[in-house]
Amino acid sequence: MNIINLSYKNILRKKLRSTLTVFAIALSAWVLTSLLGFNKGYETALNKDIDNMGFQILVAAKGCPYEAATLMLKGGTGLRYMEENITEKITAYPETNKVTPMLMQAVFDPNKGESGGYTAYLGVDPETFPSMKSYLAFAQGDWFKKADANEVVLGYEAAELEQREVGDMLLIPEKNAELKVVGILKRSGTQDDGTIFMPVKTLQNIFDKKGKLTGVGIKVKKDSDINEFENKLYDLPDVQVVSMAQVKQTIMNLVTTAKIMVFSIVVIAVIIATVGVVNTILMSVFERFQEIGVLKSMGALPKDIFIMIWIETVFLCSAGGILGSGFAVILTKITDILIRRLLPYTPTGPIVIIDLNLILLTVFLIIAIGLVSGLYPAWKAANIRPIESMRREAN
Repeated sequence: MNIINLSYKNILRKKLRSTLTVFAIALSAWVLTSLLGFNKGYETALNKDIDNMGFQILVAAKGCPYEAATLMLKGGTGLRYMEENITEKITAYPETNKVTPMLMQAVFDPNKGESGGYTAYLGVDPETFPSMKSYLAFAQGDWFKKADANEVVLGYEAAELEQREVGDMLLIPEKNAELKVVGILKRSGTQDDGTIFMPVKTLQNIFDKKGKLTGVGIKVKKDSDINEFENKLYDLPDVQVVSMAQVKQTIMNLVTTAKIMVFSIVVIAVIIATVGVVNTILMSVFERFQEIGVLKSMGALPKDIFIMIWIETVFLCSAGGILGSGFAVILTKITDILIRRLLPYTPTGPIVIIDLNLILLTVFLIIAIGLVSGLYPAWKAANIRPIESMRREAN
């Protein structure tokens, strides 16, 4: 008796029921794969964003820590200002390796889209900022050379949106200020892609913010105690100190609730799939009561019946696990979009990463759940007595 072949044929007897069961398992596998991919991808993307900041500490004007984190990673609105002589005080600390002053401004442009949009302008120091953001590469041109030049460098997406090339002029709405485009950056996959850079002195003059900054990026010397250095920076008046570790922790706290909610959905989906598997196999056992009795009367041992029913469970769960993992891979971008709408902050890179190891892990977990689900139906079938099946057939 070929148990595997017999198990396969038994599943095909009720094609619709088996198909619905496999589809339910596939949905569970899809959600499980996507969740595991999100856990891996989100932190990877967040670490990449933090690494791409180019500095380990941001000093900003005193305010909400969530606003400071947004300023670092997204260029948030509701900006606060501090005096630019803060850079001299920070430079004086022995732990300081480099500092770069920054001034951010956002301008509403009614010409962008149907309802308009905001354009982010970031004033930077041409001497220190490029070295702190060494990962930025140019598609055209180069950085501006003078601290007060009427020039701009466009991020990749900003250049596409503004439809500008090197040598073109850029008009800042409401300010009647024209600046020359001297550089266009390659795509970096960070918040810099949508930013327009200009010398900090130029931005201060245009927006009437002379002597003002929104942030100072700090690169710390090697072997320095960052925590101790942060405590020193807190002695500066009216400033907020945000380290990369704090930013990461703040954002991870914000997404914890969403993760718990998604995990709860996974648990519910797995429970539903498990119940579906048990129901399908049990129904199959009851429908084949007489058949199983005949097999045992012909010499089939209880363990043979047990293995046959168990193999049917493995077939269903394997098919559902593979199909669900395939759904997860194909629909990764859609899952990414849905999660981005749910979370309060998402990094710029892909936040759902699904690789072969993750797929194999998901299929293994689904099969393990199926094996557990099949224990009771298999035990029930193995304990059918031939004489009872004959009596039922006679009745």
